Amino acid sequence: MSLLCCIRYRIDPFKREAFETYAREWLRVIPACGGRLLGYFMPHEGTNDVALGLIEFDSLADYEAYRARLRSDEGGRANFEFAEAERLILGEARSFLRRVEA
Repeated sequence: MSLLCCIRYRIDPFKREAFETYAREWLRVIPACGGRLLGYFMPHEGTNDVALGLIEFDSLADYEAYRARLRSDEGGRANFEFAEAERLILGEARSFLRRVEA
């Protein structure tokens, strides 16, 4: 059974371009650290302060190992620091979902 980590970001709507830069960096870093990135999704119509990141893992243990690698990855650390310095993320929530199968 694989798990989908759904990260829901509440972003500063005036810093959407900066958040998109942040999201683009994860497109390289997340796969290098072991996550199967399904994508980052930016606001388009409607709500202008919600973005999503979707990453798949084989298990919760694989997610925990990924998080450890992410914290020690130079690009990952730099991206976290960029987001903090720019103050572009106002809130973040993670949900772990499993696929419904027949």
